[in-house]
Amino acid sequence: MPGRARIRLSSTEPEHLTSICDEIQKIAERTAVKLRGPIPLPTKRLVVPTRKTPCGQGTHTWDKWEMRIHKRLIDVDPNERFMKRLMRIRTPEDVFVEIELL
Repeated sequence: MPGRARIRLSSTEPEHLTSICDEIQKIAERTAVKLRGPIPLPTKRLVVPTRKTPCGQGTHTWDKWEMRIHKRLIDVDPNERFMKRLMRIRTPEDVFVEIELL
């Protein structure tokens, strides 16, 4: 097995992120694996300004729509049991998980 695994989680819902991080921490405790994290990374804000009136008549008024992407980083010294249990975690559709073996 590699020396370390880096797990990157990103989602638009911070509650879903914390629930997945809690599950990973419970798995690490059960398998006696050394865990560092979850480390919160800066939140990315995507802002889209749009005109309120599509025809162009009237005053120039704008709406601003915003989407926030929350991220977490977890470093783990993995073993085979931990990785198998990690792959079985059910994640919501809006949570993206990236595992990098270092």
